[in-house]
Amino acid sequence: MGKYVVKRLIRGLFSVICVVVIVMVLIYSMMDRENIFTSDPSYSKVTSNSKVVYKQSQWETFGYVDYVNYSEYLLELGKSGQIDDDTRKEAAVLGRTPDKDSEATAKYAAMFKEQYESEGYKVVRLDAATKRNGSLVDGGATQLFATRDRPLIDRAIRYFTEMFQIDNIHKVPEDQDIGERKLTFTLYDPVYNPDGTDTVFSPAIIGNGTNHKYLLYFDKTFPYIHQNMLTINLGASYTVNRGVDVFQTMTESQGSYVLKPTTFPTGFKEDSADDLHTATYVAGSREINKVYAERFTDDYTGVTTTKSGYSKLGYSFIIGILSVIMAYVLGLPIGLLMARHKDGVFDKIATAYIIFIIAVPSLAYIFLFKAIGGSVFNLPTLFDMDSSGKLMYVLPIVSLALPSIANLMKWMRRYMIDQMNSDYVKFARSGGLTETEIFTKHIWKNAMIPLVHGIPGSVIFAMTGAIITERVYVVPGAGGLLTTAINRYDNGVIVGVTLFYAILSVVSIILGDVLMSMVDPRISFTDKAR
Repeated sequence: MGKYVVKRLIRGLFSVICVVVIVMVLIYSMMDRENIFTSDPSYSKVTSNSKVVYKQSQWETFGYVDYVNYSEYLLELGKSGQIDDDTRKEAAVLGRTPDKDSEATAKYAAMFKEQYESEGYKVVRLDAATKRNGSLVDGGATQLFATRDRPLIDRAIRYFTEMFQIDNIHKVPEDQDIGERKLTFTLYDPVYNPDGTDTVFSPAIIGNGTNHKYLLYFDKTFPYIHQNMLTINLGASYTVNRGVDVFQTMTESQGSYVLKPTTFPTGFKEDSADDLHTATYVAGSREINKVYAERFTDDYTGVTTTKSGYSKLGYSFIIGILSVIMAYVLGLPIGLLMARHKDGVFDKIATAYIIFIIAVPSLAYIFLFKAIGGSVFNLPTLFDMDSSGKLMYVLPIVSLALPSIANLMKWMRRYMIDQMNSDYVKFARSGGLTETEIFTKHIWKNAMIPLVHGIPGSVIFAMTGAIITERVYVVPGAGGLLTTAINRYDNGVIVGVTLFYAILSVVSIILGDVLMSMVDPRISFTDKAR
C-alpha cells in the first residue's frame, strides 16, 4: 500500500500543478486585464499620464507585468552607491519633453532605457500633458517607465517556489539597524512573564532579524503549540481582503475584538485585542507612529488581533462536518430499512423524499426549510458571529445535510437490493440464518464497500463550504470565497483557492482508496507475481 500511496501522491501533485497552471493561463492570457479596474474606486480618480502609470502599477500587483518606474531606478542606483543624492535629485526631474531634460536627466534616462530594453522591457515615456495656457493638467506630469508582460512559466515557477516561506534571521533587510541577529530559546515567554518574574512556564523561540518575532510559542488556544517558522504563501488578495495572504484570509478569526489585559514590551498596560505572539517586523514603525513607540521596544509591531469568531474555514468545517455526520447517521439506516421493506409504505414515503430533493432546486427547498424552521420552530434564520448561541447552526446544518441524506438513502437502498439477489444470500438462508442476521452480517457489510470511498471526501470537503447555504443563512464561511474572488477579479484568491480545492480532491481520493482496501479484503494495492 505504501508504494501505491506514494505513486498516487506524485501523480496527484502533478495534477495539482497542471490545474493551477491552466487556471493561470485562463486568468492571465484569456481574460481582459482591464476588468480588474471595474471595482477599483481609485481608478476613476486618476487622469491623464497618472492613469497610465496607475494601470501599470496595478497590473504588476495583480501579476500581469513586471513594472519599473524611472524614480525607482534612480533610488536603486543611490542605494548601490552609483549616484550621489544631489545628482539623483537633479536626474529625477524630467522635462516636459526630452529636449527640455537637463544633462543629468538625459544621461540617466538613456541609461535606464538601454538597460531595460536589453532585458526585454518596453520603455515608455509620456510627455507632459498641458492645457492651452501651458499649465499641466491634473495627472499630466512627465512619466518614464519600463514594462513587460510576465511570462507564464516564470509566474508559475515563482508561485510554487515561493509557496512555503521559511523564516530566518536574514529576513529583515540588511540595511536595517536591528542589533544582533539571533534566535533565543526561553522557558519563560515574556508575553506570559512581562515583569520578568519567570513564574509561568511557557517555552518559546524568539528571533531577531526574522520576519516573525515568535517562531515557536505556546498559548491557551487549540492546538496550544504554534509556529511561524514555516508559513504558507498562496499569494496576496487584492480586492476581497486587500493585501492579506489568501491562506490567512481563509484561516484568520472573524467577529468582534476580544479585549483582555495586555502588558506590552515597554511595560505599558491596557485592555487590548492585540496578539503579541503574532508580531512581525515593520521597518520604521515606531518612528512613524507614536502609539507603537509607547508600546514596543523594537519594530516588531505588526500584530494581528484576537476576535470572538472562527475563521472562514472554521465556520464552514463545523457546519460541514456536522451535516456529514447527520447525513450518514440518518441516510444509511433509512436506506437499509427501505431495502428491507422494498415496495412497502416506508419505502414509498422515503422514495418520495428522494424525488423531492432531486427535483426541487436546492435554493427553493433551502428557503422552504428556512421559513419552516423560523416560523414553526422559532429557530434563528441568520448567522450571528457575536452570538454564543448554538441554535443558529441548526438550520444551515439541516439544509446542507438534506441532499446528502437523500443521496445516501438512494445508493444504500440500491446496493442492498443488489446484494439481496446474490447467491451467497440464498446459501445463507438455506443455512438457517435469520433475515436480520443476513442483513447485518453479510448484506450490510458488502453494500457499504462502495459507499465508504466517499467518506474521506465528504469530511475533507466540509472545509470548502457551501455557496448557496452559506449565503442564505449569512454564514461567514469559505463557500462564497471563490465566487466573490471571480466577481471582483481577485486573481490571487482565485489561484489560491483553486490550489486548495485541488489538493483536497487529491487527498480525498487517495484516502477513499485506502479506506476501501481496509473494508474490502479483495482489494489489494500490491503487485503479486503471476
